[in-house]
Formats: sequence, structure tokens, C-alpha cells
Amino acid sequence: MNPVTLTALGGIIACSGYFYLPVEPGAIALLGLGVTGLTIGLLVRFSPDGRKARFRLAGMLSVLLLAATAFLWRAQDHTLAHHGPETYRGSDGAILVEGWLEAVDRSGSGRRRLLIRVGNDELTALAPGVARVRVLAEPAGLVAGDPIAIPAVLAPPRPAAVPGGYDFSFHAGFADIVATGYGVAPAISGPAVSDDRLARRIARIRASLSDHIRARMAPRPGGLAAALLTGDRAHIAARDVEALRRAGLGHVLAISGMHMALLAGGVFFAVRLLLAAITPWARRHDPAIPAAWVALVFAAGYLVLSGATIPTQRAFIMTISVLGAVILRRRALSMHTLALAVIAVLVMQPQAIVTPGFQMSFSAAAALVAVARVWQTSRGGGSSRGVFGQLRLFFGGLGTTSLVAGTATAGYAAFHFHRIATFGLAGNLLVMPIFSLVVMPAGVLGLILIPVGLDVLPFRVMEAGLVVMLDLAAQVAGWPGAQRTVAAAPGAVLALFTAGFILLLLLRGPVRGAGGVVMAGALALWAWLPQPDLFISRTGLVLARDGDDAWVVSDRRRSRFAGRVFLEARGVTGLTPERWQATCDASGCSARIGELTVTRLEGLEDWPTDCARSDIIVSDARMPSWVAGQCRAIVFDPDRLARTGSQVIHVGEQGITSIRSAQPSGVVRPWTTS
Repeated sequence: MNPVTLTALGGIIACSGYFYLPVEPGAIALLGLGVTGLTIGLLVRFSPDGRKARFRLAGMLSVLLLAATAFLWRAQDHTLAHHGPETYRGSDGAILVEGWLEAVDRSGSGRRRLLIRVGNDELTALAPGVARVRVLAEPAGLVAGDPIAIPAVLAPPRPAAVPGGYDFSFHAGFADIVATGYGVAPAISGPAVSDDRLARRIARIRASLSDHIRARMAPRPGGLAAALLTGDRAHIAARDVEALRRAGLGHVLAISGMHMALLAGGVFFAVRLLLAAITPWARRHDPAIPAAWVALVFAAGYLVLSGATIPTQRAFIMTISVLGAVILRRRALSMHTLALAVIAVLVMQPQAIVTPGFQMSFSAAAALVAVARVWQTSRGGGSSRGVFGQLRLFFGGLGTTSLVAGTATAGYAAFHFHRIATFGLAGNLLVMPIFSLVVMPAGVLGLILIPVGLDVLPFRVMEAGLVVMLDLAAQVAGWPGAQRTVAAAPGAVLALFTAGFILLLLLRGPVRGAGGVVMAGALALWAWLPQPDLFISRTGLVLARDGDDAWVVSDRRRSRFAGRVFLEARGVTGLTPERWQATCDASGCSARIGELTVTRLEGLEDWPTDCARSDIIVSDARMPSWVAGQCRAIVFDPDRLARTGSQVIHVGEQGITSIRSAQPSGVVRPWTTS
């Protein structure tokens, strides 16, 4: 295994480990790890038997340890730079948020959201650099780049609604979002802003392009076209988003490696073809090198126009790796190039390691590189001659890439999104030729021709392609059983699955099968692990299993979002839990849930009785420690829930077997809140 691959592997291990540690690694631990790696390396370097197999393994271990040390330091430094010691604690009422409007998008429920780069002193003091606030409100005629002022009720970014769920406070810190909230009055034009001139100008250009593209098309395809070309997803119809996801085409929605590859690849091949047509010049020079430089320029422009979001930055880094290999006359698609891209991404964005985008994009790319290597060595000559041979090669390649990429990413998609698109292969085979050969090329050509006013025809072609694409996606999404849900799994299962995947890619010969065995073991463990029986939200909602497929809830009005997220993590969608059958008195209600008695208290008037008859007490009133100490039940009062977050509880034949908190005691990291 070469040093570049070992460095990438060390980065993956170190960054993954850093973000799952319960406490910050100390300087002594980092120094000890680095010194150990350096010592092993020096012993191997100066040993007379350094070329023997065991010393080669020791040398690999040295590189791995040194890389892990460097990436641990980088992950810690990057995290502390974005998650400062001070966090926004909220306010008693609305405050006037002033700054400039950076972007407008939609929440999961379809409401408009404003991303504001703020100038308020109390908010900017919370971030070492840029400070942003995200507010649910209408832009009221304002566009990106405009100064804005809006009265809003703000709160700190929310932690995970369920244990092991999406932690917005973690990701918000890296996006420099210091607070979120909702507007209580219409937005108005704010005080003039003199800072961020280039960023504001780019934001205005993006907004203007989005408006222009949508004006050239009908609303339905226009909203998707604007999202593909400028990253503005505020105008996509919710039904189209759901249809694309059910058809296994959700990757089309977010600008990622595929979009960047289609744009840069299309420009690269077009320029290379034009230069190759200049025969005298092409005989003396390699057309691929200038074509790669031109493609890099277009990719950089696309990065800026699409908003330079973190997934797009990651896709741009991968594009640089591939085109850079072409410029340096190296093989463009190889594990070496992919390892360089992994290193670059983790140096710039160590937190990317825990995101589904990183895991899915690199797993798909690695699997495709591995399959391409096998295909190149086994294909016979002459099989792709002629028009029909080229068509067979194209559609065979499309089917193979869809199957390989879909298989490689299915486990990660199921882990993060708890859903599997059953007919994803069919959806990709039907739609991706249109997307790759019609939609994106026409869209890129339209963007290029906007300055000279000749963009009408390309955008008409793009619109026609998008209409067909959306209709096909809707048909596939409507097939019976198009989407299946799966229950969530612990992070350890994903780590084991990833370890097996890496072994499958890197090992050679018969031992490669060990990677497949590890992956199969991870999937078997996922299926075997029991699911929780009881959920208690941060605000005291109780949601409990009542039989195999039924759930009951203590209150239908409280913590509906958290309850929905918990059920989705159990693979349950579209279910409205019934109200539990409880016995109530003046101080609260008690219900028998399986082998447990669960009590919801509003007051402590009769706490001895409640403590004696209950196994779990969820109290709206703060319970003094001397009372809780005398209670046989496990008590969750507002103080405990505020400190540890929501809870999931497993119940066995002998009672409670385990309790897991969203914010476990003893876990102290820069992004955790109390």
C-alpha cells in the first residue's frame, strides 16, 4: 500500500475517531501518537533488515500513525475555529436582525428560509469570522445581496431531536450559523452594508441568473433548472422532490460530484475535440492538457455560481484531482487520485467524514474505479466499433455505473435516510441518459450564451429534457413498493460496514473476500439489533411501542417534530400514533406500557404514590434531588432533559435494559450545548 493511500486511510480513521470521542484529545495524547509513529519510522529506516516483510508492515504502521496524528490535530483545530466557547443563549423576545440577505431556500415543510449574514454585535461576537442567522420568513421582495432588517425570535441551533439523529447544532457551527428562528414582522430593506462587496455581488448575480432561468421556462422545470445551475432550490415543487427521491434520483437535486463531473467532463471533451480538429497543432501538442485547464476554469465558475456550498466544494476538489492528473499526465481515474481527493477534502473540511455526501460520493467513486480497472483489463478489442457498438458501450456503461454506484451507496443511504429506493436502478437507467446528454449540456450552453442573448434555444431544450425527466421519475415513484423504509442503526454498525468496504477495495487476491464478510456481518448485526421501545423527547413527550407495529403517544400536540423523527428512524412513516390509554388524576396520568408503568406528572402533590407505582416518571415540574433519591422510578424532569436531551429506552423481559441520551453525561465537545 503506497504512502498516499495510507495517508488517506489515516485521515479517515483519525477524523472519524475525533468526532466520536466523548472528550477532546489532549496535547499529550497527540504528541504520544506522533512520537510513536515517528519512532517506528526511524527504526524501520535505519534497520539493516528494513526491506523484510515485517519491517514493511511496520513502515506502513508508521505512516498511518503519523497521518492520524496530523489529521487529529487538523480536525481539532478546525472544530475549535468554528465552535467557539460562547454560544447564543436566546432572548426573551424578538430582536432586530440586520445584515445582508445571503440566500433564500425552503425548509423541509416547504416554508421560506432566509440566510442572513448579520452585523449585530451580539451575534457577530459569537463567531470568529462570518456570522450567519437562518430565519423562517418571506423575503418580501428582497433578493440575495440586499441589505435586510427583520424582527425575529432567535434561539441557538437545535441539537439532535433523537439520540443518534441529525445534529443541526454540530453542522450549523461549521456553516457559521450562530442562531435560528422565525420572523415576527415582514422583512424590510436594512441599513447600507459596506462589507463583503464581492460576496454580495456574487449573491446578486446568482439570484439574477436564477430569475432569468426560471423566466425562460415553465414553473415546474424552471425551478429544477435553477437548482441545477445556480443552487437555488427554493422553487422546486415538493411533489417533484419526493418523486425524485422515491425513484432513486435524489442525487440529482444537490449539486455534487455528478453535476461537476458532467459540466467539467463535457467542457473537457468538447475543447479537446475542437483542438484535435486543428491537425497541425494537435500533432505537436496534447489537446487534453489545455482542455483540462479550460474545464478547471468552468468548474471554478460553476462552484461560485452554485453558492460554493460544502458538498460543491468537495466535488470541486475531486474535479481538481482528476483534471490535475490529466495535466500532469497521470491516470485520471485511479485509487491514487481518489486518495489525494480524500486527503484534500479532509484537510479543508474534516467534519465532512460524518456527512452522507462524503460517504456516498467517495464510496461510489471508489467502487467505480475498482470496477473500471477490472473492465479495462478484461474487455476485448473491437467490441465498441461502429455506431451500434458505441451505443451498446454507452448504455452498458450507464447500466454498470448505476448498478455499481447504487450498490456502493445503498448501505449509507439506508443508514442516514432510513429509506431504500427499490427501483433506483430502473429510475437511473431511464432518466440519467436524458440528464447527462440533454439537460446538463443544454443548461451549460445556455449559461454561456446568456451574455450574448442567445440562451433561449438551449434553455428550451433543457426545459423539454427536464419535463420528460420529471414525468419518468413520477412514473417510477408511483410503482408499488417503490420505497422501502429501514430502521436506524448505531454508528458502530456503519463503522464496521465501512471497514469491510475499505478492505474489499484495498486487499488483493483471495483475502479480499474478508472485506465482504465484514460488510455482511455489519448488515447482519444491523438486522439483529433490537429497536427501542420507548422515546422521551426533550420537552417530555412519551412515545411508546404498543405491540409489534403500533405506537401510542402521551400528547399529540407536544414535540411533534421529534416524535416524527423518532418514528422515521424506526422505519415508520405516515403513522399517526394513538393517544395512550392512561389513568389520570389531578397531578398527572399513568399508563401501562408493556411491562412498565410510565407516569406523566404535571405536579408533585402526590409524589410518594407516583414514585411507588411507576417505573418511569416524566415530570413537567422540577423534582428536587431529595425526592428523586427516594423514588424507585427513573425520573426525567425538565433539568435532566435539558441537560441530557431526548432519551430512547430498550425494554426486555426483566424491565429496562438500556437508556441512551441525545447528549450523554460525560460527553463534552465544542458543539455540545447544555
